[in-house]
Amino acid sequence: MSVSPQSIGAVTPQAFFFEQALPLQSGASIAEYTLMVETYGSLNADKSNAVLICHALNASHHVAGYYADDPKNIGWWDNMVGPGKPVDTNRFFVIGINNLGSCFGSTGPMHNNPNTGKPYGADFPVVTVEDWVNAQARVADQLGIQQFAAVMGGSLGGMQALAWSILYPDRLQHCVVIASTPKLSAQNIAFNDVARQAILTDPDFHGGDFYAHGVVPRNGLRVARMIGHITYLSDDDMAEKFGRDLKSGDYQFGYGVDFEIESYLRYQGDKFSDYFDANTYLLITKALDYFDPARHTNGDLSKALGNTKAQFLLASFTTDWRFSPERSREIVRALITNKRTVSYAEIDAPHGHDAFLLDDARYLNLIAAYFDRIDAQLQGTSV
Repeated sequence: MSVSPQSIGAVTPQAFFFEQALPLQSGASIAEYTLMVETYGSLNADKSNAVLICHALNASHHVAGYYADDPKNIGWWDNMVGPGKPVDTNRFFVIGINNLGSCFGSTGPMHNNPNTGKPYGADFPVVTVEDWVNAQARVADQLGIQQFAAVMGGSLGGMQALAWSILYPDRLQHCVVIASTPKLSAQNIAFNDVARQAILTDPDFHGGDFYAHGVVPRNGLRVARMIGHITYLSDDDMAEKFGRDLKSGDYQFGYGVDFEIESYLRYQGDKFSDYFDANTYLLITKALDYFDPARHTNGDLSKALGNTKAQFLLASFTTDWRFSPERSREIVRALITNKRTVSYAEIDAPHGHDAFLLDDARYLNLIAAYFDRIDAQLQGTSV
């Protein structure tokens, strides 16, 4: 990824420390924790132009811009957020928060438990999407933001945006949910469990306390990432990029790398194992599995969304088989049942689930037009 000519420029993360314990859905709680935060743009006088961006599995608070001491480290949604971009930082104050339990600075399994002085490791409590949203609300409180102009996310980030609309209906005007789902299918849960088993059965995992042994369960992380990456791409996209192309031009008659797609997946796995924490992977995939707003309404999503007040934009991609368009349409139908204002776009794109991160003009124009509308509402004008 290269720096966009409209980049927000060099950015600096901030650490928000919370001494008060955060109650978790599991019944556990966590105190004395830190959340890493980045902000872009300026908060207006009445603090009404704030937009919260919720991140997906392997992303972080670093949404846009780059770091002065590491200019190649560009925000994961830099094509979406910045001056003159769909989420325009000339108009909006954009916030990225690294979720609790992650491995990019927020308190997580690799950090010391204040009660023991040793890394939490396997003792870090299981967290849910709702726990993350409650933690994010505390950041908003510290910033003095009573209501967001919008809460937005793709994939797992979209789940968080949806949870915001349910848990804090008065604290967001718009909810933007992209390439997401109201709950995981059995197939998705199965993929996540296979990935977790790859980590849990790695001899270097040591029951989650591998930090004390000075090792990393790299093989497990590699396989987990390879499994996940397959689900992010469409069959058409893989066929176009790799087909059945051979790495060395002929079969090697062994069990190493023969095909380009094998080489690509191993590269992605190796890269992932260098920067991601194994315990964090377990936590986040379990949070994905557990998300189900309709669990307490006998599976009735309409009832689960009955107290929402926001206006909604949902977008899906035709070749996304991980979170298929039908799952977004399920949310749309539930919102319509509740007579909510909802816009929906289904974009014919070949890139599978990863399409929400890529430069598709129709997609980016859709988001830009929707945020023009949000800005117009803030200004009291029409668009």
